[in-house]
Amino acid sequence: MPKKRIWRNRQPFQNAVVATAPVCGALMIILEVRPPAVEAAMPGPLRVGWQVGLVVAGLVGVAGLLWPGRCSTALGIELASMLMLGTLAGMYAVAVAVFSGRMAVAAASFITAVAIGSWWRAAEVVRDLRGLARPRQPYPSDILGRLP
Repeated sequence: MPKKRIWRNRQPFQNAVVATAPVCGALMIILEVRPPAVEAAMPGPLRVGWQVGLVVAGLVGVAGLLWPGRCSTALGIELASMLMLGTLAGMYAVAVAVFSGRMAVAAASFITAVAIGSWWRAAEVVRDLRGLARPRQPYPSDILGRLP
């Protein structure tokens, strides 16, 4: 039976997005600037939650990628980050599409790709966590008799 490999920290695009999210969110909070689409499409508390969410999702993602302990814990932290990041990117994609209409095809497409990629990675993490939770299969008894 082939060994199952769980790849952590091998997704350069994910690492780049996760590292950029807290910087982006923090700069928007510190400089008190927001994209016009967010200003127009989201009410005040939702805007603040979106900005803080970017910071939190990014920091949680970095923590998951750098987690020194158990693999399952790191994957669980990464799962939380990917779900948050996918939701936040989806919120922004909807805001851009609503605000700019057909003019936002390029921006909304790329932002939607980030959301879909985040959810895709979340699905991979769930699969890996299920694989880790599954008990190891014992060797069949007929093989054990033939081992040296």
